[in-house]
Parts: sequence; structure tokens; C-alpha cells
Amino acid sequence: MLIQSPSLLITDDDAEFRQTLCGLFGQRGFRTLAACDGQEALEIVCREQVHLLLLDVHIPRLTGLETLQLVKQINELLPIILLTARLDETIVKQAREANAFSILRKPVALRELTDAVAQAMRTAYNWDWRYS
Repeated sequence: MLIQSPSLLITDDDAEFRQTLCGLFGQRGFRTLAACDGQEALEIVCREQVHLLLLDVHIPRLTGLETLQLVKQINELLPIILLTARLDETIVKQAREANAFSILRKPVALRELTDAVAQAMRTAYNWDWRYS
């Protein structure tokens, strides 16, 4: 069962995008955590309870796909939503093979992102997250 405020780790090398998502989901009941690269995300997953990971594919130090694979070794049930501006069949195939929950193309519409988060929370935790 989830704690009162589930934690959402947002990993993107675009600081403004990270801050926007932290504000958006913080206002909607999440405890938000932020990382600027794959290595930092991995360190946070190792020390914090994370319920959902939003992860850019093209980030420094560890790519999003590398980070996804390493995080799944730590917590294979953690839902991970990948975000990328350069979506192609290779990335889609690698994401599926690495057991990503979903993959979204940037720029992503607010409704598409919140729908993906709601679906991930419902699927992974049977938690009906309602947003406005």
C-alpha cells in the first residue's frame, strides 16, 4: 500500500522542465524528487522510496535506457515512464525489452502525461490517483 504522498522522481537534464514537472505533480499530491542525470537518479532510487520514475532517454552520465536497466535491477516493479524528443523504433524496442511502463514523445501534452502517471499508479499500486 502507498504512503499518503507517493514519491515521483523526475529525471531530465533540462532544469526548467524538471522544475515545471515537480511543481505540477507536487500540487497534485506527489512528493517530488529531481535528478539531472542517470547517475543521480540511480543514487536517489538507492536511498529513497520512489513510487514512480519519469525518465528522459537522452541524459548525461547514464542514458535513460541504461538508467532504466539499472533501476530495474534494484526494484523491478518500479514503474518507469520514458520521455524523449527523438522517438524511433529502436528506442521503443529497447524500452519494451527493459520493461518500461510506457514511453512518451516530447513535447508531451499535460493530459497525456497525467494520464500515463495515473495509469502507472493504478497498475502498479491499485491507487486511483485523481488529478485536475
